[in-house]
Amino acid sequence: MKSIQTSVDAFTTGVVDGLPIEASWNCLELGAGAGSIAYWLAGRCPDGRVVAVDLDTRHLDAGQAANLEIQEADITCEDYAPGSFDLIHARYLYCHLPARDATVERAARWLAPGGWLVIEEPYHLPAGTSPFPAVQRVLAAYQRMYREHGADMTWARSLPARLARSGLSEVSFTGNLGCMGGLDKDRWRPVIAQAAPALLAEGLVTEADLSEFSGLLDDPAFIDIPQVTVSAWGRRPSHLPDGSARAGRG
Repeated sequence: MKSIQTSVDAFTTGVVDGLPIEASWNCLELGAGAGSIAYWLAGRCPDGRVVAVDLDTRHLDAGQAANLEIQEADITCEDYAPGSFDLIHARYLYCHLPARDATVERAARWLAPGGWLVIEEPYHLPAGTSPFPAVQRVLAAYQRMYREHGADMTWARSLPARLARSGLSEVSFTGNLGCMGGLDKDRWRPVIAQAAPALLAEGLVTEADLSEFSGLLDDPAFIDIPQVTVSAWGRRPSHLPDGSARAGRG
């Protein structure tokens, strides 16, 4: 999680800072992970509150801010009252959910009038297009493992359309190119190292594949683009058709 934070936090906070964010906003961080964005939001919205939700909250520290609330919950089952939040953010979460489209629509309903939903997801480039055979093999295995576990690493392309179809307006999007290699710019060594035991156990890669991949990462001349993080956002119209006002949790 720390490798993800290091590489994409600046991108995420830049996107959120581009919105008309206010100190009094109530925020919901879905799939909060190690908490870096939840902590940043707590500091950015000191007069509001931040609810950080994850299935596993062991890495989250409620003591980071007085306006921070930690919730251990499954967002596919959890529900909030319509109009509860001015900002909802999620990163690298929806691609892993089986009912991802319906869950986006539910999150849109949790927004207060004028509130924003920001979702960031990875779009994996085809493994076979890498110029490096070892990367082709390792990435193909990595992508296959996630597919077999129900994840969709190309769903991000549909994000802007999904937000618009969820009733949001002012939909926009941008992208952040992932970096594999480049020595200290790389974030994929820890990612593949974490996945390696499962990849080996499932027979998707060999020790030789992983060794060759590691050797590439040690090469100052090696650099590749494995994925693009798509960040998309949209705003709930200021006037809700059902007349709902901001409420607490349902």
